[in-house]
Amino acid sequence: MKKDKQVIPLIPLRDIIIFPYMVVPLFVGREKSIKALEFAMSNDKSILLAAQKKAKTEEPGPDDIYDVGTLGTILQLLRLPDGTVKVLVEGKRRARIKEFVSEDECFMVSVEEVEEAIDETVETEALVRSVVKSFETYVKFNKRVPPEMIMSVSSIEDPSRLADTMASHLTIKLDDKQALLTISSPTKRLERLYSIMESEIEILEVEQKIRQRVKRQMEKTQKEYYLSEQMKAIQKELGEKDEFKSEIQEFEDKIKTKKLSKEASRKAKQEIKKLRLMSPMSAEATVSRNYIDWLVSLPWDAVTDEKKDLTEAEKVLEDDHYGLKNVKERIVEYLAVRGLVDEMKGPILCLVGPPGVGKTSLAKSIARATGRNFVRLSLGGVKDEAEIRGHRRTYIGSMPGKIIQSLKKAGTNNPVFLLDEVDKMSHDFRGDPASALLEVLDPEQNHTFNDHYLDCDYDLSKIMFITTANSIQGIPYPLLDRMEMIRIPGYTELEKLHIVEKFLFHKQLKMHGLTDKNLELGKSTILSIIRHYTKEAGVRNLERTIATICRKAAKEILKKGRDTKVSITAKNLPKHLGVPQYRYGTIEEVDEIGVATGLAWTEAGGEILVIEVALVPGKGKLIITGKLGDVMQESAQAAMTYIRSRAAEMGLEKDFYQKLDIHIHVPEGAIPKDGPSAGITMATAIASALMRIPSRKDVAMTGEITLRGKVLPIGGLKEKLLAAHRAGIPKVLVPKENEKDIKEIPSQILKKVKLSFVGHMDEVLVQALNVKSKEDLFKLKPIETEQSAPAAQPGDIVVRH
Repeated sequence: MKKDKQVIPLIPLRDIIIFPYMVVPLFVGREKSIKALEFAMSNDKSILLAAQKKAKTEEPGPDDIYDVGTLGTILQLLRLPDGTVKVLVEGKRRARIKEFVSEDECFMVSVEEVEEAIDETVETEALVRSVVKSFETYVKFNKRVPPEMIMSVSSIEDPSRLADTMASHLTIKLDDKQALLTISSPTKRLERLYSIMESEIEILEVEQKIRQRVKRQMEKTQKEYYLSEQMKAIQKELGEKDEFKSEIQEFEDKIKTKKLSKEASRKAKQEIKKLRLMSPMSAEATVSRNYIDWLVSLPWDAVTDEKKDLTEAEKVLEDDHYGLKNVKERIVEYLAVRGLVDEMKGPILCLVGPPGVGKTSLAKSIARATGRNFVRLSLGGVKDEAEIRGHRRTYIGSMPGKIIQSLKKAGTNNPVFLLDEVDKMSHDFRGDPASALLEVLDPEQNHTFNDHYLDCDYDLSKIMFITTANSIQGIPYPLLDRMEMIRIPGYTELEKLHIVEKFLFHKQLKMHGLTDKNLELGKSTILSIIRHYTKEAGVRNLERTIATICRKAAKEILKKGRDTKVSITAKNLPKHLGVPQYRYGTIEEVDEIGVATGLAWTEAGGEILVIEVALVPGKGKLIITGKLGDVMQESAQAAMTYIRSRAAEMGLEKDFYQKLDIHIHVPEGAIPKDGPSAGITMATAIASALMRIPSRKDVAMTGEITLRGKVLPIGGLKEKLLAAHRAGIPKVLVPKENEKDIKEIPSQILKKVKLSFVGHMDEVLVQALNVKSKEDLFKLKPIETEQSAPAAQPGDIVVRH
């Protein structure tokens, strides 16, 4: 039998089912639920408590809420300072939602109470006893349920209330609890509850067996350890130290056979003498044993025979790396000298270049070419001097520094030792690792390198040290002074093409289980990848892109059959790699006023740097934006001063700067920029804006400017010309003093980019601005100020007749 319908507010519950006869505190935070509570409090305090099907649903609808819930009464309500409400509710009866009357301010539902059938039979009584007994067993296994619940449950006579009370204390899934709430018949509910509890008891029994098994295993291990310690103590009392004596004898034999230095041999013998007098189990004995073990493990006299065949060394270097002429020459020169001189200190080279150009892999090739062992130590993020020099033996767990540890790993005294990322070190209160490296990398000192742990001199002079860095800015000058710096510039487009064809493509084919018959990648396709999908000085991203193509090809081959051949062309490249990421060979479309194209050097290679200048009526302010460093801002001021000093010759009014505000901006404002090499570019952009002459879109420039208009030399010329070539700029203005650096520029770049060497700013303006001659440049009318025409802005196009 069911009672009449009634309309009451509803609260959707998350992760909880409330049964009849339960008294539960709830924290309510959702606006609709708070409104439902307020409505209930203003009426008869009745409210329907129904669970959500998914707890993560923030704004549940009618379909997200179970249709059977519990009709409850609000016993107490408390508003908290954070806007939430704490409410104490008591479940009364089951109720079924017939329809949702309203969903605006709160859920108002039409419900009817579910009347429970009373079935007092012998079977029900037997079922009650079985369920109570099963619940007692469940409580014994599950520590989360308080033992007092057994007494509480035993005193309940009503089967329906008994089933609901037990169900509320079971740690089972929400769906199982909702199923129990939905069953109206007490007998059927008890049957379902009994089935669930028996299943849970079985799981809990297995868990208890596992715990006991683990405990027994732990007890056995502890027992064995205790007996072992007792045995050692008995041996100590009886004076049976045969094992300890044999260990000392082993150390003595190693000292005799190993050619230690005199100082190391003396220290090792002193430690053995002390060790004999110590208890084997004492902490001091362990420290002494570790120290002696380190002394005899180091390769004091172990030396690898070097390869002296120059032809073979050149072949190894050429096979592993394309280009990098300077580094290869330096290694071959070293081997040539080694062929003439027996004793020679190992060179200390510093390879400086952008990421991905092959600095680390080159060090491995050098080891292969010279026949030495190779060991690598990454210094990125190292900020403790003890990482280099080691800890003194007074500290617990002290060890030698990474230099000595790496030599033990190498097994020889003359390996190729790579100190990677030497520019990424930092320092703190524990010391400066860069200062500790001064001794390591100084050929005049490193033959007596003293590690804090060993506390005796170790000869590092036979080691070939190679360090790598992306930039020399992060390397302290005293450390830089001890190394022979070799710059590894970025690769040209043609060099990248050769590297892909000769190395990367075949490497990726092998890694992805493909062959030349499965995947075809033509030269035009590789060039398209280089131009439109990568923008870097090295080849790391290029290799990743080729790996992506190999993965796509592997997927297609597995779908269509292993004999399938995938051909990647420039046309179908977007299908595999998506839309092109970068523009190639795109310069400004038209000549513009107040815009000049410069060239910049970054750690990742060269970049195009567009500088804009805008003139607005004002009082002579010079505004500089674009996150520029101090040096670059000073360059802008020097450029402005030069323009003012040449105002009369340029046809500008004498006091033009007092009536205008000049705004210099370098786009991509989030990226920090600094350096003096944009000086002539800024001066050109300012002159273009003031004289209302468009600057040429096909001319880029680089150079530092002085107040007298002289153009001073700059660095990173190769990287800057590579950037100009990449952008399709046919002409670049370069300081005259950089003419000597042309030897380093690849011939294929010089064929495409014409270089014009300039010594003065007048020469720059004649070539960079859209004028026919110097006479045209310096016979122009003065700029119109705010009383006449508006000032020129970046992007204004002027056609001169």
